[in-house]
Amino acid sequence: MRRHRCFPDWRLLRIEPLESQVKSHFSMMARYNAWANARLYKMAASLSDGSYRREVGAYFKSLHGTLNHILATDRIWMRRLTGVGDHPDKLNAIVFDDFASLQTARTAEDARILDFVESLDESRFGEVLDYRTLNGTPQRQPICEILSHLFNHQTHHRGQAHAILTIVGVVEPEPLDLLIMQRLAAKPA
Repeated sequence: MRRHRCFPDWRLLRIEPLESQVKSHFSMMARYNAWANARLYKMAASLSDGSYRREVGAYFKSLHGTLNHILATDRIWMRRLTGVGDHPDKLNAIVFDDFASLQTARTAEDARILDFVESLDESRFGEVLDYRTLNGTPQRQPICEILSHLFNHQTHHRGQAHAILTIVGVVEPEPLDLLIMQRLAAKPA
């Protein structure tokens, strides 16, 4: 099995080996992902159904379409990573038409992603995974690159969803920045 380094040679940087920090980084990203999604869904739950489904010119048309896309792609990637789980066969799939079911599935998928990351030992992050795209094209990528994409993809589309909230009338949606989660976690209880 071919191994891949996700980070530069630590000896050139004269710091602790980054490999020892990889699991910690991805665990933080999985926790952030769940935190940001919960915050986003809380704001979305305050909308009328009409506002939630309103087509605003976004790539996936509405908040409804955007949130479904994020769940759909996470399920596709998690199926590739774990070999199990339902997943759609297209990126614009409406996985759940009603908000409550979508929210429940989102929470479950976030727990699944966190559990998967937590189940990996440090060496697995460099493991190369063979998979096929939705059109059948073979691909090879290290797990660390796949996870980086999964979390970056979510951040990208959550940004679109955040903008949609503003478009449909939410005044000053709550921030979803990683830094906000870190600051809140650092505050004494």
